[in-house]
Amino acid sequence: MEFFADPGNLLLIVVAIGSGLMLAWPMLQRGGGSGAVSPSAAVQMMNHQHAVLVDIRGADAFNAGHIPQARHIPLAELDKKVAGLPKNKPVIVVCDQGRSAVGAAKKLRSLGLAEVTVLEGGMRAWSTAGLPVTGNK
Repeated sequence: MEFFADPGNLLLIVVAIGSGLMLAWPMLQRGGGSGAVSPSAAVQMMNHQHAVLVDIRGADAFNAGHIPQARHIPLAELDKKVAGLPKNKPVIVVCDQGRSAVGAAKKLRSLGLAEVTVLEGGMRAWSTAGLPVTGNK
C-alpha cells in the first residue's frame, strides 16, 4: 500500500492508466474490436461470401478512384438507400481512411443489416496493398 501512497508513484500510475486507455481507444471505437477487415480479408469475403462494398465517400472522391463493383452510397444518403442493400450478404463499408466508416457501419446495423464490417484503413489501405482501383481519373 505504501507504493500507491507515494506521490512520485502516483504519477507513474496515472501515466500507465492513460497509456492503456490510449491503446484501447481504437478497439473501443470499433465496438470491441470486431467489425474491421483488412484489404486482403475483404477480397476473401468478396470472393467467397459475395460481400457487397458500400463506398460512403463523396462523389468527387468516388469518381477519382474506387474499388471495382463498390456501390456508391454517400454517408448522407444511407438512410434512404439502405433498402437496396442485400440483408443476406456481408456488407463492407469503405471510406478514405476507415474512420468515417465505423459510424456508417453502426448506422447500417441499426437499420437492420446484420453482418456489417469496415475496410480497415479505407481506400488508402486498399491502394497501398496494390489492389485494383477504377474510376474517372
